[in-house]
Amino acid sequence: MKLTPRTKKILTAVVLVFAVSVLSGCTIPRDEAGNIILITNDTTFSEVMGRENWFSAILVYPLSKLINLLAPSLSIGGAIALITILVNGIVVALTLKSSIDQQQMQLLQPELQKIQRKYEGKDDNNSKMRQAAEMQALYKKYDVNPGSMLLTTFLQLPIMMAMFFAVQRSEAVQTGTFLGMNLQHTPLEAFRALFTGDVSGINYVILFVLMGVCQFLSVSIPQWLQKKKAEEEARKHHRRPEKADDKGKFMQYYMLIMICAIGIMWPAAMSLYWAINSMVNIIKIFVVQKIIDMRKEQKGAR
Repeated sequence: MKLTPRTKKILTAVVLVFAVSVLSGCTIPRDEAGNIILITNDTTFSEVMGRENWFSAILVYPLSKLINLLAPSLSIGGAIALITILVNGIVVALTLKSSIDQQQMQLLQPELQKIQRKYEGKDDNNSKMRQAAEMQALYKKYDVNPGSMLLTTFLQLPIMMAMFFAVQRSEAVQTGTFLGMNLQHTPLEAFRALFTGDVSGINYVILFVLMGVCQFLSVSIPQWLQKKKAEEEARKHHRRPEKADDKGKFMQYYMLIMICAIGIMWPAAMSLYWAINSMVNIIKIFVVQKIIDMRKEQKGAR
């Protein structure tokens, strides 16, 4: 898939944000024995700020404290679910236009690829200008600003990392159980036991499979919506639907496989978090799509 200059800028920004986060010391702190330094009910903000970094103090610390606070009454799963919903809700509220544009861009991929194929191999300035003009006209037609997606990326990435670390550092998660599971055990341990005939860890296997299914749906639903839109547009104009580029699909499934490969070796707490986060993301996809459809109907009624 040929990347447009705008897409290249967005990808560059994502890489830069990730690099800045890593270089800022966004790693899980451990003691001399290699154990994760937990955030407990007695841990203070000043302690975390003094011995670690701003990322841990400002983002990871309050999330871990909230999990510790809510877990006794809601259970660990309930606490992680509630906080994940609240965090995603805040991000969506702050970046609603960006989220809509981001999802709309996915739906526009067949039309964008059609324009790119039209000018494929044409490197003269006139062709480049015409291609850029057609793409801008498409963005204007659907009221999409690709540049606005940067806001979502800049907010989502550090918050996602903070929640990821908070789950691992929360004392309630590290020392508690969920549905009889010690969340520090890994799904890999359960799979190994299962192969020897020991079914005592079947809950871990089910949780891991649920996480994989939720991840699959979260990356597949936008593609299904994109395909549905392409078919509707094709019927409207009495033509065949534009075929989506399989390269983007391959990359998404590659990332899904990587997440599952890493997740099977990580504590079950991360499978729980990834499953809940994917469920929330699926709900967000349908909510944003509903907003897109409503705006489209209102625009068509004028």
